[in-house]
Amino acid sequence: MARSIPIRPAGQGAPVARAAMPFAPGPSLLTSLPPLSVYVHVPWCVRKCPYCDFNSHAAPDELPEDRYLQALTEDLDQSLPQVWGRKVVSVFIGGGTPSLLSAATMDAMLALLRSRLPLLPDAEITMEANPGTVEAARFADFAASGINRISLGIQSFDDDRLRALGRIHDGRAAREAIAIAQRHVERINLDLMFALPGQTLDGCLDDVETALSFGTEHLSLYHLTLEPNTVFAKYPPELPDDDTAFEMQDRIEARLAGAGYDHYEISAYARPGARCRHNLNYWEFGDYLGIGPGAHGKLSFHDRILREARVRNPQSWMDALLDPAAAATHLAESRLVEAKELPFEFMLNALRLADGVPAASFAERTGLNLATIARPLARAVERGLLDEDPTRIRATPLGRRFLNDLQGLFL
Repeated sequence: MARSIPIRPAGQGAPVARAAMPFAPGPSLLTSLPPLSVYVHVPWCVRKCPYCDFNSHAAPDELPEDRYLQALTEDLDQSLPQVWGRKVVSVFIGGGTPSLLSAATMDAMLALLRSRLPLLPDAEITMEANPGTVEAARFADFAASGINRISLGIQSFDDDRLRALGRIHDGRAAREAIAIAQRHVERINLDLMFALPGQTLDGCLDDVETALSFGTEHLSLYHLTLEPNTVFAKYPPELPDDDTAFEMQDRIEARLAGAGYDHYEISAYARPGARCRHNLNYWEFGDYLGIGPGAHGKLSFHDRILREARVRNPQSWMDALLDPAAAATHLAESRLVEAKELPFEFMLNALRLADGVPAASFAERTGLNLATIARPLARAVERGLLDEDPTRIRATPLGRRFLNDLQGLFL
């Protein structure tokens, strides 16, 4: 099970492909454009965690905040022609650890976005934060700048589990960070992980109970996975066996359902009205402009769908944007999505949602007729992985349990 925030970088230095032809002719033209979100990547952390495969880098003694903001401005300005006039429904500032930035830089970043993009008045603006970088004055300033949702990387409240994960905070700091955030921002998400090194079923459930005690409206629960190119992949810790991990997941789902949380996405639980709008736009195959080092983007036009990725290395990204003599581009990838790729890309996202998506949205978001995937849809229904409802594309409980197999039918 992966983290729920999918906008993560492609390899640095991938070739930049440009084309002017539409991704498919005639009937594959989009009749309308999906909602647009913005993702901003802040690449620095106090320390790289051994399980983390995101584009994060140990922070220098002094963050190059001015240069980062200048490069971000140039990145956004170069992207504006692709999204000109489109309203923005949500902003997600992720990392890394965005809360390492000063309040002044965060304020300037949000002012930059508002000055160039038509953010909806009720746009959801999320910032990721870690308890190890929290202080009350900074959270208050972040909220005053316009942050209206904070996602706290708690992971666990157990000091031993946190040490095993290489986290820089302890359980007390986690509790204090939640209390501080709740004083300043109405919408709070807590990120937790389970199936951790040395974790028991009781320990897992204790973490869930502690999280519930704060009454936040949204919880994200992730199964720890050993991702390639991480310290844990090279030096694997001893983890709970598969049966214990499955029991943890089942007990988590039951407990949160009993507490009034809707398990609306593979890793996400929310109280009524509190679903993460930004991530919902990803899963519903909406559009997102990604700026900052390593950020990904997906942008639709009436005749094509474009995927982009920025250069991962923060220094290389800044140099490419700000050094007039730089020969390199800040883009690691820019390519048109082929029609044959779209069914899998659509299903990779939509099938994560417990409610699925309306069947009509497949044509609306891909430009392809639903008949193009009639065979894999029928196979999935026959195997009990998809509901039989012809008006909705929705995984059954069995399909959600074997999601990779279900998504693979659309490759």
